[in-house]
Amino acid sequence: MSTLTSTDRALHDFAAQVGAEDPIAVEGNRTRWHLGGPLDELARLVEAPTGIVDYQPSEMVVTVRAGTTVAELHETLAAAGQTSALPDRGGTVGGAVAVGENRLDRLGRGSARDAVLQVRYVSAEGEIVTGGGPVVKNVSGFNLPKLIVGSLGTLGLIAEVVLRTNPLPPVQRWIRAERVDPRDIRDALLRPGAVLWDGTSSWALVEGHEVDVDAEVDKLATLADIADVDGPPELPPHRWFLSPQGAAHVDTMTDGAFIASIGVGTVWAEEPPQPAEPDPVAAQIAERTKRLFDPSGRLNPGRRAGA
Repeated sequence: MSTLTSTDRALHDFAAQVGAEDPIAVEGNRTRWHLGGPLDELARLVEAPTGIVDYQPSEMVVTVRAGTTVAELHETLAAAGQTSALPDRGGTVGGAVAVGENRLDRLGRGSARDAVLQVRYVSAEGEIVTGGGPVVKNVSGFNLPKLIVGSLGTLGLIAEVVLRTNPLPPVQRWIRAERVDPRDIRDALLRPGAVLWDGTSSWALVEGHEVDVDAEVDKLATLADIADVDGPPELPPHRWFLSPQGAAHVDTMTDGAFIASIGVGTVWAEEPPQPAEPDPVAAQIAERTKRLFDPSGRLNPGRRAGA
């Protein structure tokens, strides 16, 4: 972690807006505004800076300011045959990182947390802080980016991130399979983009060059009755987080409709998950971390990561 900051004028202007005094929050596109509890009505709202600062397709790394929309980022990356692990849901890059939500194809694309190589944020004291480094193999120091991802802006207001990108596969096919254990599908395929299951049917995203995709689909046909479909099933409204093993047994946990992402641990269900008692040790660590980063509680007051 370092307070040796960027020379980017836009980041310094953002830090000046945030200041060091009153309750403050960043307003993006509000696509996940409800997460973490209601924001204190006294909080002043600011917008993060926008723009793609640097993109090196050959290095598969992009530096982007937090107020940039994910759609704009992905349009730029697609021109070079690439994409990122951030979800296409209408929000901003900073919002996606702050929420820590993964794409439906996380199994093949990787998690949003792992994609963030470096983060620059404005601290509760109004300073620009840099954590991580703009290279994939960066292991020096405390892994601040992984802490900031999913923190809902309660530890720092994200100004800029460096992301690892992914190649866009030449071919993508969604396959629906019947009467087969979804874990057998996952194990049979070579790095599927996603394997989904509703308790009866399974869906698999098969990606790669056409000849390889055809071979993978033929392999699936030996396991189950399969059919090409236009895309994944419609997802229920509530998102659960379970262990990858738990997601394979979610049918014993809910009476309503669900879609489980096999091998990932994300479940979408008609019913909200039952509130769980927080682990006391984890809660204590979270409270101490919050006090360390934001002693006065001015960053996104009212919000709590994991709520």
